[in-house]
Amino acid sequence: MFRTEINPKISEKKISLSNALMTMGSCFSDHMGMRLIQNKFDALSNPFGVIFNPISINKLLGIASKNSTIDPDGWIESQDIHQHYDLHSQLGSTSRSHANENITAAIKATHDQLHKSNWLIITWGTAIVYKRKDKDHIVANCHKVPTDQFNKKLLRSDQLIADFETMLTDMPKDINIILTVSPVRHLKETLELNSVSKSTLRVACHDLASRHESVHYFPSYELILDDLRDYRFYKPDMLHPSDEAIDYVWNKFSKSYYDKQALDFIGKWQKIRAAIDHRPFNAQSKVHQQFIKATIQSMTELNDVVDVTTEIQQLAQQLIKE
Repeated sequence: MFRTEINPKISEKKISLSNALMTMGSCFSDHMGMRLIQNKFDALSNPFGVIFNPISINKLLGIASKNSTIDPDGWIESQDIHQHYDLHSQLGSTSRSHANENITAAIKATHDQLHKSNWLIITWGTAIVYKRKDKDHIVANCHKVPTDQFNKKLLRSDQLIADFETMLTDMPKDINIILTVSPVRHLKETLELNSVSKSTLRVACHDLASRHESVHYFPSYELILDDLRDYRFYKPDMLHPSDEAIDYVWNKFSKSYYDKQALDFIGKWQKIRAAIDHRPFNAQSKVHQQFIKATIQSMTELNDVVDVTTEIQQLAQQLIKE
């Protein structure tokens, strides 16, 4: 496999355990966000659900930054569920008032996390967008509304750059943004258009990282397609990366971005998590009881670095009272 070089621009900017982070974008953001949370980082993962196109991501970030409200013209009732065109279906509900409560809570949580975050990780999925014919608005999700209600459009890289830079003015001053391109192919757009779409995203990422000191690019797309480049690293649908591939990208990301303390902690925490998840043949055996005590001792030593009180209490419940 190829040796991935660390972007020289980030050599002095590292993620520490004390940093707060947030991820936004495609399903690849979910994978990275969940690994941040599993490794005890203060992280919020895809609060608005999976969003594929950069324009919709930018719009939601702008709304969240100001803690404002969603577009009232974006509501749609589809298959008896109240949805909003700017958001993923997971925030919908059979009741519009309940759906609005979900969305308001997501905006507030994103606002709070965004304004304390040191790092924002954005994964772009496609440069192809769908615009409502009735409003000429780009939607984040069509919510299974018939396709004849939308116009499909392939955006240019200069359009993506201009919209991102507008969004950037609403971001907290000290936040660092890491852009990535999702390695998941959008085959419904055809292989040819998918290739053009990903290329457009990649060009926009390159230009933005070149123009802004706070904007960085991480090559998750290249790691999957050019480094691993084998279908054994994909799930059975041959579109989504396997857990092994995602772990590979996560490890590359960790080595590129985390400071030494964070890297040391992750190494220790991975072993402890494996111990926590261990299911013994006999939970009351002396061997397992000693194993639990040793694991709790290891976790206690880490408690000065991050809060692992919950996990200690979880394991302590397995101890036999003497």
